[in-house]
Amino acid sequence: MTGGIITLALLLLFVGGWIWIWRPSHKAEFDAAARLPLEDDSEEPRE
Repeated sequence: MTGGIITLALLLLFVGGWIWIWRPSHKAEFDAAARLPLEDDSEEPRE
């Protein structure tokens, strides 16, 4: 019985995370994170 409860809890956590990620309000934040590897570093590396 506890295995079923754990499975249900993990399923709800997964679906909740999936819904949170795909909300339109997060699009700008994720787009900015996606561009990070392509941006030039303007500063010299610090030693």
